[in-house]
Amino acid sequence: MSGYSTRARTWLGLAALMGAMLAAGHALAEAKYGPGTSATEIKVGQTIAHSGPASAYGRLGQAEAAYFKWLNETKGGVNGRKITFISRDDAYQTPKAVENVRALVENDEVAVVFGNLGTPINMAVRPYLNAKKVPLLFIAAGSSAFNDPKNYPYVMGWQPSLHDEAAFYAKYILRTKPDARIGVLYQHDDFGKDLLSGLKDGLGDKAGKMIVSAQSFQASDPTIDSQMVILKNANVDVLFLFAYAKQCAQALIKRSDLDWKPMTFLHLGSASIGSTFKPAGLDRSAGVLTAGFRKDPDDPQWKNDPVVQWYFTWMKENMPGADATDSMYSSGISYAMALEHVLKMAGDNLTRENIMKQASNIKDYQNPFLLPEGRINTTPDNHAVITYMKLQKFNGKGWEFVD
Repeated sequence: MSGYSTRARTWLGLAALMGAMLAAGHALAEAKYGPGTSATEIKVGQTIAHSGPASAYGRLGQAEAAYFKWLNETKGGVNGRKITFISRDDAYQTPKAVENVRALVENDEVAVVFGNLGTPINMAVRPYLNAKKVPLLFIAAGSSAFNDPKNYPYVMGWQPSLHDEAAFYAKYILRTKPDARIGVLYQHDDFGKDLLSGLKDGLGDKAGKMIVSAQSFQASDPTIDSQMVILKNANVDVLFLFAYAKQCAQALIKRSDLDWKPMTFLHLGSASIGSTFKPAGLDRSAGVLTAGFRKDPDDPQWKNDPVVQWYFTWMKENMPGADATDSMYSSGISYAMALEHVLKMAGDNLTRENIMKQASNIKDYQNPFLLPEGRINTTPDNHAVITYMKLQKFNGKGWEFVD
């Protein structure tokens, strides 16, 4: 700069300084934060059954907590921000869940509520969260009501809808056993009723004749033995278990005790070798059918799959006291990976509005725990997350796909 005067050099120096300051200001302005987010942190809340009749599903939350902890320690969180995960116990009681969610939003000021368990619980909290414009993402509930972006744009499920799942089974029955005498054991709430409705819709005008008995139970009931006896006495030869893991295991045990062998379908959320079939007995569980959409780590067909091999190593290092063969843990990790994907998409715009926008615009995301054919695509008009299903039968050791 020897050719410039002292005044010119001073001016150029000031201009450079001002340019640097403007650039820095512009860079800072690009980052946008809302409640629960900052340059160092993203707060994520959850209410789930860590105790009570659905406590087996609390393992979802345990796995998610472990995954976020690992993500913070090994990768610095997401885009340089640590995940603070607050998972509260609701014991599968709707009033407690509502109380938990209000505390998460109003006291903890979370950015997102994530992975809540149960159709009735999520139905109860979604009006509040939607009104507050807090994303309710990837919930462990399959009601078709959770894909209603016109009325609830801040709500998004995860698994295939309960209605579509049951209609999927109905289509198979109509094709392979059109003279079936169908019996249904269902949980007496929005969860069980949605499955039953989907089955009836799938059977169409044949539903009234084919469904010869439908027996309900409360989630808090100690057993479902009497309902199973009624179903057997109705000469049911195709049985649907629209229940969670505990009651499904009880039903499979009672079915064996009654020396009763109907074709049996199980709600996909309960189709866990570790949580349902092992407690019931693998021999008693052989032949059970369900809609598959994910890899069960305890299934021999996936033993050489890269993500399953990674999973067992990861579990040994990060959850050493847990039974890694229980697919509740791998399911929890897959949920957490999906949220990680959305938060990465959100970049430095971590307002609740933008997080929801990103969740509503997922393109061809292949979650590693889903079946190889499965892809996640969402739009602002369609919040269905997992739509690919494949019928599968448990052979006493693992799953075999059914044509």
